[in-house]
Amino acid sequence: MLWRKLGASNFSSCPNGSILWIWDVFHECVQDGWDKASVSLGLISILCFAASTFPQYIKACKTGNMDQALSVWFLLGWIGGDSCNLIGSFLADQLPLQSYTAVYYVLADLVMLTLYFHYKFKKRPSLLSAPINSVLLFISGTVCITPLLSSTGPVAAPREAFQGRMLLSVEPGNKPFTKQEIIGFVVGSVSSVLYLLSRLPQIRTNFLRKSTQGISYSLFALVMLGNALYGLSVLLKNPEVGQSEGSYMLHHLPWLVGSLGVLLLDTIISIQFLVYRDVIEAASLEREPLLSSCAGPE
Repeated sequence: MLWRKLGASNFSSCPNGSILWIWDVFHECVQDGWDKASVSLGLISILCFAASTFPQYIKACKTGNMDQALSVWFLLGWIGGDSCNLIGSFLADQLPLQSYTAVYYVLADLVMLTLYFHYKFKKRPSLLSAPINSVLLFISGTVCITPLLSSTGPVAAPREAFQGRMLLSVEPGNKPFTKQEIIGFVVGSVSSVLYLLSRLPQIRTNFLRKSTQGISYSLFALVMLGNALYGLSVLLKNPEVGQSEGSYMLHHLPWLVGSLGVLLLDTIISIQFLVYRDVIEAASLEREPLLSSCAGPE
């Protein structure tokens, strides 16, 4: 919780001086090359996640069939996982870049879900539109309020001398979980489960349609790249002083399982894009002779 308790005036509390602009912007200590790589990969992953949704927005506006192409359970599972990720990141004292990324996740999901229901109710007006809008507003409020939870954490203890990262080190001890971190860990675990379950309805929808039309592959490609960099960013970060590698991994385990597990399922969706692209191209080639034979002389 140190980064939430210290201001720019306490920059000297960060051992070895760190990098000032990273401390000023992200309130995160950068001690050595491992930390620099972690922050760099974390920033690139945020850019990937930020850019991933825009191709789908454009695709939805062009085709107008987003409600048919995407499974609503995929979107609901995604936003549910991101919401739990957001709450768990603050409660479980995750890395600052993880928390910032979680905020963007939920906001982007809200836009995606809004577009989905826009096209769905545009074609088939329903009395459910008002309750659904209320739920989206509630989630938006949660996104705005959750960062305030960071102020309820315990006061951080002074940092000791920095010793650098030692892979497979067993000398440092285990960092005990606080009650708040236990709650955050549980919420983060629920987030990982929702992430993994969210992909299954979309895989099923693609299989039943035998098509990926209306879905932008850039959405999944950039999310895959973002998750890979996100996981590496967490793995490369130095543990806290006196904390073992095993204890560090345990504290971040739900978020690692969520990012790397989803990466595997998104690979399956990528294979569907390749398989069904060939099917669509073959079907279009079969239709072309029929259309030309049916066309009369002009």
